[in-house]
Amino acid sequence: MKHIGGDGPQPALSERDKGLVAGILIAEGSFGGDGRQPQLTLKMHVRHERLLRWLVERFPRTKLYGPYEHGDRVFFQWMARGRALVQDVLPVLEEAGFAALDDHAAQRLGRMRERYADYIARIERLG
Repeated sequence: MKHIGGDGPQPALSERDKGLVAGILIAEGSFGGDGRQPQLTLKMHVRHERLLRWLVERFPRTKLYGPYEHGDRVFFQWMARGRALVQDVLPVLEEAGFAALDDHAAQRLGRMRERYADYIARIERLG
């Protein structure tokens, strides 16, 4: 499994960047976890590689995996978990008013936050 990403500093995001991130994740993001920690996953066809690499540039602690082949589909998978999710991505979603924009996406995010509330609180305290 190849991945792209690292632990570099997160660049300051423009208002445009924040809006694009929120829009993409509202429409296409999957909010869940692995039982131990929450994660946000975005699977997209390889034709969207530039967009996914753009996300990694803005959130360097996230990871981009792939490309994967499944049947006739070839895709990349972008993942935010741990500090990358809690400290970098979630604040952007909250600032964008994510919950007020899409009820379904807000419910998915809310369920993830509830299920992993202790984990999220622990990471937030680390600041």
